[in-house]
Amino acid sequence: MCGIVGYVGNNQAAPILLDGLSKLEYRGYDSAGIAVRDGSREASVIKAKGRLKILAEKTDNGNAVIGSCGIGHTRWATHGEPSEDNAHPHMSDDGNVIGVHNGIIENYQELKEKLVKKGYAFYSQTDTEIAVKLVDYYIKKYNGGPVDALARAMIRIRGSYALAVLFKDYPEQIYVARKDSPMIIGLSGDAAYIASDVPAILKYTNQVYYIGNLEIAKLDKGAVTFYNIEREEIQKELTEIKWDAEAAEKSGYEHFMIKEIHEQPKAVADTIRSVVKDGVIDLSEVGLTEEEIQRIHQIIIVACGSAYHVGVVTQYVMEDLARIPVRVELASEFRYRNPLLDPDDLVIIISQSGETADSLAALRLAKETGIRTLGIVNVVGSSIAREADNVFYTLAGPEIAVATTKAYSTQLIAGYLLAIQFGKVRRQIDDAAYAACIQEICAIPDKIVKILEDKERIQWFAAKFANAKDVFFIGRGVDYAISLEGSLKMKEISYIHSEAYAAGELKHGTISLIEDGVLVIGVLTQPALYEKTVSNMVEVKSRGAYLMGLTTYGNYSIEDTNDFTVYIPKTDAHFAASLAVVPLQLMGYYVSVAKGLDVDKPRNLAKSVTVE
Repeated sequence: MCGIVGYVGNNQAAPILLDGLSKLEYRGYDSAGIAVRDGSREASVIKAKGRLKILAEKTDNGNAVIGSCGIGHTRWATHGEPSEDNAHPHMSDDGNVIGVHNGIIENYQELKEKLVKKGYAFYSQTDTEIAVKLVDYYIKKYNGGPVDALARAMIRIRGSYALAVLFKDYPEQIYVARKDSPMIIGLSGDAAYIASDVPAILKYTNQVYYIGNLEIAKLDKGAVTFYNIEREEIQKELTEIKWDAEAAEKSGYEHFMIKEIHEQPKAVADTIRSVVKDGVIDLSEVGLTEEEIQRIHQIIIVACGSAYHVGVVTQYVMEDLARIPVRVELASEFRYRNPLLDPDDLVIIISQSGETADSLAALRLAKETGIRTLGIVNVVGSSIAREADNVFYTLAGPEIAVATTKAYSTQLIAGYLLAIQFGKVRRQIDDAAYAACIQEICAIPDKIVKILEDKERIQWFAAKFANAKDVFFIGRGVDYAISLEGSLKMKEISYIHSEAYAAGELKHGTISLIEDGVLVIGVLTQPALYEKTVSNMVEVKSRGAYLMGLTTYGNYSIEDTNDFTVYIPKTDAHFAASLAVVPLQLMGYYVSVAKGLDVDKPRNLAKSVTVE
């Protein structure tokens, strides 16, 4: 979950590295460091514990570090506590090899013991230092050059890694190696760039290469050469990134999260337009034919975090509209329990980055068993996008805040559109219902705009509960799935203990937690379940709970029960999550702001979980 950048060209590298790291700080912010060469064999290595601004101050925003070739890193600690010693870059004992790393080396202890016997000493607790010194060992032992040394190290290393390495004898080159951890390479004129994610280099280029698993790259000024693990040169095609650089900036908003909340109408509309043409859903670019849709026996949705919550919503909608059995699985559990899969199943992997480690592993397990896979991802060329049989691209653009908002909303749209089309192809909904569903979907962006226009009421209410110790979310059906996401938003950025419960489960233990003043947020968007959830809300109110209700316009009788009510525009109940989630995103955001917390970079969390 760390962030890597690199630059080689004719400009000063350090300011470019710091700028790129600032776009990747959502991937880790325990420590940061850069290594820069000025054309000579000696390198300047500067590291700092804490946020990137400390490194920027230490280097006068990069102006104090001279050189046009360098690598940088912002760290989310795995092996070794946050400290300057554990910060990257790491170097060999004599400074011959300097490297940064994202991933986890599983056999680091075995490799360390081997290197100690060869005379190497270690100053940090990291697995990265071991990788760097292993590369140094091989380049000295075999004298075969950087590509040979990296290939030999890759054969020995077990685990995941994206490595960027500087060699003393090659002062104007950067070498990269990858297995399972994300890495892109960009070109622009006489410059070459590396980064863990697109936003880091989007300001400089939108022409990128995706380096594959067990591949190596050599970066020169304005050029890149690729090799496989057999040291053979291979060819790759450039990919154009459609995102614009401004999309990765705050554009006047106080935080990325509130900016991205406000970008949801456009992101949702763009995703809809990508597959809805002239009132008809066209999945030809996704790659699913009607014959393949008709053969589906069961759908297994695999995801983590908010993407898992999208899967829960999609399960309700898909089963109701398409009448296909759906299982929703946590990616971190899926591959460890020998799942039962049928040749006619479809496994759907949902991931914003397309690099989520557990989700990627689940995809590979499904493919090993011969099951068709579909990725719902936001990043073109990401690992899941490349490896899945079919891909539904969401068009959220770059999402910088750790807490997802617009990516979640576009994933919901993808789930809805698949459910509607599957229902139509499998003759579970007629032409009139099909057209009505599409009409409702197309109206969602404007309805989100209306919700955002009323955000001041939520801001006022959130300030009242900034010091809450516990918050509970309850709902039934799709409303339970909405509650899961609302609860996650609350806990991850406000640090308030928050849980979501299926409302009917309250009496099975949970209601014992209710006491005077505890905030309970009831979600009531499903007409068939409305009265039952109201009954559950009355039960907790009688035990002292303070009630917030989230419902659709017209259900005004709820005000007799609630202490505070938020209304969303009416829509088809299947698609209510797209509207109901927005006030809950705002609630979490404004509670965090009221507490004075770092909204975009919550403690202990990083944006892309690329290690297990």
